[in-house]
This record gives sequence, C-alpha cells and structure tokens, in this order.
Amino acid sequence: MSQQHSAAPAPTPTTDAAVATVARRRDWWRDAVIYQVYPRSFADSNGDGMGDLEGIRARLPYLRDLGVDAVWLSPFYASPQADAGYDVADYRAVDPMFGTLLDADALIRDAHGLGLRIIVDLVPNHSSDQHEWFKRALAEGPGSPSRDRYHFRPGKGENGELPPNDWESIFGGPAWTRVTEPDGTPGEWYLHLFAPEQPDFNWEHPAVGDEFRSILRFWLDMGVDGFRIDVAHGMVKAEGLPDLGDHEQLKLLGNDVMPFFDQDGVHDIYRQWRLILDEYSGERIFVAEAWTPTVERTAHYVRPDELHQAFNFQYLGTHWDAEELRTVIDRTLVAMRPVGAPATWVLSNHDVTRHATRFANPPGLGTQIRLAGDRELGLRRARAATLLMLALPGSAYVYQGEELGLPDVVDLPDEVRQDPAYFRGAGQDGYRDGCRVPIPWTREGSSYGFGDGGSWLPQPEGWGELSVEAQTGTPGSTLELYRSALAVRRDQADLGAGDAVEWLPAPEGVLAFRRGEFVCVANTTGEPVTVPAYGRVLIANAEVAETGGEARVPADTTVWWTAG
Repeated sequence: MSQQHSAAPAPTPTTDAAVATVARRRDWWRDAVIYQVYPRSFADSNGDGMGDLEGIRARLPYLRDLGVDAVWLSPFYASPQADAGYDVADYRAVDPMFGTLLDADALIRDAHGLGLRIIVDLVPNHSSDQHEWFKRALAEGPGSPSRDRYHFRPGKGENGELPPNDWESIFGGPAWTRVTEPDGTPGEWYLHLFAPEQPDFNWEHPAVGDEFRSILRFWLDMGVDGFRIDVAHGMVKAEGLPDLGDHEQLKLLGNDVMPFFDQDGVHDIYRQWRLILDEYSGERIFVAEAWTPTVERTAHYVRPDELHQAFNFQYLGTHWDAEELRTVIDRTLVAMRPVGAPATWVLSNHDVTRHATRFANPPGLGTQIRLAGDRELGLRRARAATLLMLALPGSAYVYQGEELGLPDVVDLPDEVRQDPAYFRGAGQDGYRDGCRVPIPWTREGSSYGFGDGGSWLPQPEGWGELSVEAQTGTPGSTLELYRSALAVRRDQADLGAGDAVEWLPAPEGVLAFRRGEFVCVANTTGEPVTVPAYGRVLIANAEVAETGGEARVPADTTVWWTAG
C-alpha cells in the first residue's frame, strides 16, 4: 500500500481565505452545476495513456469557461484498480498513475483561484483487498480483532463449503469468497457486495467509523469542498445477515429495501459526519450516491442534519417522454420539499450509457446499451433534455464529454474491456467502458489531444470532429449550446434554486412550465408543435419560428423564454 501521506511533504492546509475565494454566495450547492471528471479519461499530462491530476489541473480554465460551479473527481486514491479506483488501498494517498498528494493540493488551489470548487469521491462501503487492514485480517486468521473490521463468517455445509448466506454480488456470482487460512486450509468467507477485490467494511465496528472520520478531516484540511459518497445506501447490513430468499436479486435492486442496502442505520453515520463537515467554513457539502426504491426514501438522506444532496437516479432512468418526465419531476420536488433539500438532476455518469446514445434507442433497454441507435435523433434529444434539466429547480450534474455530445462507444473489442462486471457472469451488463473512453480535445494528434501516448481505451475514428477544438466557436455546436445555456442560467434570476414549477397547458407530449418570468417548453414528440410565444427566446436547441404570438417548436426541442 502506498504511504504518500507519510513519505511526501505534507501539503499546507488550505486557509479559510482560499476557501472564501469560491464562496460567491451562501447555499451555493442549492443550484450548483457540478461537472464530473473521470480522471483516467479526462486529460493525460505525461503521455502514458492514462489521465492524471496534472492533466485535470491544466484543463481547469476550460471548465471555468464552460460555466460550471464545481468539479467532482472520481477516485484517484492509491488502488490496485480492480474496479477503476473504487477499490481503495489507501484513502490518504494518490495513486502514482494519477500523481501525488502535492498534485492534488495544487489542483485544489488552482481550482479555488478560478472560482471552482472541488468535490472528491469517498468509498466507505468497502476497501481494496490490498488495504493494510484486510491484509492483516487475512494474516491473523479466524477470531482475530482485525477480522471484525470486515464481514468474515464461517461457511455453511458439513465442511463450511457453502457461503454464509444467499446474497449475490452486484457484479455477478455470490457475494462471498472463501479464504485460505495462514495454515493453508480452506477457511472463513468474507462479504463483498461488488468484486471479490472489494471486501465490505463492518460498520458495526467502532474502528471503522473512527477511521473514516479521520479520513474526512484529512481531505477537508486539504481544502476540498465536499464529498460524493459512493454506495451511500450501503455500509449498514441487516442484523444477522439474513438470507434474501431470491436468486434474481439484481432485478430487485432499486425496487425493494434489501438487507444490505438502504438500511436505516446509515443515517446515524451521516449525522456524525455532518457534525464534522459543519466545523469547516466555506459551506462544504456531501452528495449521496443512494440507489433507493423511491425518491421518497432518497429524501431520508438529505434531511437537515444529514447530507446536502442525493443523486436523482429515478430521473436519470426516465425515457424522453413528457408524461414520464413530469411524473418524476413532480415526485422529486414533492419529496424534497419537506426536508428542505434541493432536487438534483442528472442524465449521464461513469456507470451508465451516455444519454446521447440512450435516447437514440427505443425505451426499455435499460441504462447500459450496446446499440448505437439513431445517432442524429439521440443527439437532438440529448440537447433538448439538457436544456430541460438545466431549467428545473435545484442542482444539475454534467458528465465529462456530454457537453460535446459524445455518444457511447458501443463497439469496443472484447479484448480491450476493463469493466470488472464484464468478466463476471450474471452481474451488471459490464459495458461501462463505453462511457469511459477518453474525451477528444483536438481534431488531430495522438488520442485527439487527450495525451501524447495514446489512450487506455481506444477512441473511435472521427472522434476529432466532436472535439473541444472542433466545436469551440462553431455556431450551433453542442459545446456552444452548453456554454450559452450555463451563462443564461447564471444570469436569469428565476433559474437555479427553488422547489416548485408552475405547469402550463401544453399539447400532448409537451412539457411547459413557468418559473417567475421564465418559461420552459420541451417538445418530446417527433413532430413540430405550436405553442404560445411566451416572450423573448433566450435559447433553444433548434430553430423556433414565431408568428402572430405563436411559436412553432420543432420535434425534440426545448425552448427557454423570458417575459422580462
């Protein structure tokens, strides 16, 4: 395990004054647009084919100019990379493939100097099997105190040859792996809800809570502005680890409260964490990745004394359909209002097919798709969906490359795939690599400007025409649409924070709502529709014709108006 936190010079803690440079207003997180960077695929500074912290640091001005408020970094901790860094061996060290702690310190400081906030990933449900705690647990054998920090259990059956219960891994197969004891005999089993290289912590053990409170303080002292909590609905398991009694468990995820997910005990952990966060100035925040059966249960995570935001996965999974969208929007706003938390809206991330490809295909195919679909249709809908998302009250998340209109790369050769779920039967579809292909910066050159030494996943031919260089200054490009929309969003007093919309009458298949003097109309149908002209057009993803007080809105188009 890397020991950067003891071997490298300690970075100087970020001062309150440095944090204050990004504190433009109170409650910034209620309407923030937060940009997700997947470090290995954003920018490569040293030509090894892998993105890194220095690459991100060099591109921070691009993100400032795009108009986002904060940058969320997926894990860059020391890790064997069995699950792209979500298997952490050392929570206080940077993996050498990404740089050093001093690189992280410089990135945070530069971001603050540009008016950007930095949110880092935290992975508290499980560690790497190369974490010192787990290696010690294996070495010390059954009954050792070290094993109590994880879920070790004797197996069932005459010789302990069967797993302790029937839980299944999210990545496929049983959620248990049997270890070979120090004397060479088959021994206990340990729990891993994800890959075998990711053993689950036992959060009933006080040392686990102590350690993570210390980890929080370490990164807060470094100056980070918040944490995105991976598997925030995990950590606490039902007492006794009871059998689930169903062998198609993955189909139940997101539909039922499971004995290993969304247990009420997680909320005690977050109340303790909130006390720590509130000790620090600058309005630091927590963001939950919480897959829950309903948006109402998601609201439990963002009560006033717990976390600040939670990803709205119900919205992400909604089809490009006016009726479905309105239902999810209404339920979300109603659920968040009693707890005083902002709604969040997201269309893509590192775990799902990019929405430009999802919307290019018929509904019902899920969030991991191997079909390219109708590229032109998908891009048109994706642009319209983005304008709808940015018009809703609350905070929005943008995944790197979606501002370029990137599709998923659906034809990666099997031999280059690296998603661990791809190699395990009956688990997730395992095609997350398609949304993780490094993004293009230039029309030409090695890896289209990603770096000087190729890219860890192959980029498609023609990627350069979608690059930042190709789209910058090009009227009608997706990049310029995002830049314009984010600028308008900042300038319009009626956009951003809030907890309600006023729905307006609209033709079937069309959403229309008012927020003060602002009106948004989204046509989700495949045909043009005629609606009232609500004032001055601020932005639209396609040409809108207005005559005699009426506007003709093209198919798959969202329009913003202002009466002011």
